[in-house]
Amino acid sequence: MIFTQINKAAALLSAGTPNDEQLKKINALSKSPLAAEEVYCFSMRLCDNLPDRDFECFDERALPALAALFIGKTGICDHEWSANRQVARIFDTQVLRDGDLHFVQASAYMLRTDKNADLIAEIEGGIKKEVSVGCAMAEMTCSICGKPYGTCMHQKGVGYDGKICIAILSAPTDAYEFSFVAVPAQREAGVLKAMKGGLYMSLEEYVQKAGSPAQKEDYRALARDAALGRARREELVKEVVSMGLILDFGATETVLRAAAQALDHAQLSELHKAMEQKTAALFPPKSQLSASHAGEVLDSAFLI
Repeated sequence: MIFTQINKAAALLSAGTPNDEQLKKINALSKSPLAAEEVYCFSMRLCDNLPDRDFECFDERALPALAALFIGKTGICDHEWSANRQVARIFDTQVLRDGDLHFVQASAYMLRTDKNADLIAEIEGGIKKEVSVGCAMAEMTCSICGKPYGTCMHQKGVGYDGKICIAILSAPTDAYEFSFVAVPAQREAGVLKAMKGGLYMSLEEYVQKAGSPAQKEDYRALARDAALGRARREELVKEVVSMGLILDFGATETVLRAAAQALDHAQLSELHKAMEQKTAALFPPKSQLSASHAGEVLDSAFLI
C-alpha cells in the first residue's frame, strides 16, 4: 500500500450560512443540533484527474470512492495531526465533470466562534484558500507502460516518445484530513480543491502518526535489524572492491564499487565468495616460521 500524504491544490467555491438541506447533513455529524446561524460552511474542490506539479494525478475511476471516504473527515492547518488544530469538518461530497475534467467537490463546516472568527475572515477575504488533503492510495501506475510505478524504468516528469510520464493514483483505501496550506501542488489551488500534492509519508512517519504501541516497537526492531544489514552490506562491498583491485580486473575503484552496489544481497554474497576463493588460490597463505631442514648447520655460539 502507498501511504500518501497527497497534497492536491484546492479552491474555495462558495461560503456562508448553510441552507436547510446542508444543515441537516451537518447535524448528522454534530453531537448536539446546531442552528444555521451557528455554522459557517464552504465548498472545496478536493482532487481531480489533472496532473499536478509532482507529475501525479488521480484515476478518474477512483474519485467516487475517494469522495465517499472524505465525508466526516476533519479540516486542520498545515497537516498538523492534533485535536487542537481541528477547525472544520466535511459533511458532503460529490463527483462533478466538466468535459474531460473530473473532480471531487466537498462541503465543510466550522462553528462561528470567537476562536474561528479570524479564520472565517481570512477565508472570506481570499487569504485562506489553498488547501490539501491526506489520503492513502493502494496503487500507483506508470502512464507510459501501465506497470506499477517504481517497477519500470520510467520516471515522473520525463518525456518518452513525446509523452510525459505521469504516476496515476488509484484504489483509495483511506482519507485522513484536509488542511489549509500555503503552497499546494495542484495548480487549481484554493479552498475548493483540498489537496496538497504527492508528498509521500515515509513508513516511519506513518507508524509514528497512526501506529499502535506494538507497531511502533516492531518498527524500531525492524529499524535496528535494517541498520545491521546495511552495515554488513557495506563491509561486503568494501571487501569486493579490495579483492577486485588485488585481482587486477582492470577496473577502477569507482567502477568496482558502483558494480558491487548495483547487486542485491544474494548476488553480492555470491560474488564475494567467488572472489575470496580466487584470491586464496592465487595467493595461498604462507607459514610465518621456516621449517628446519635436515643437515642444517646451526650457529654453535647460541648452543648451551
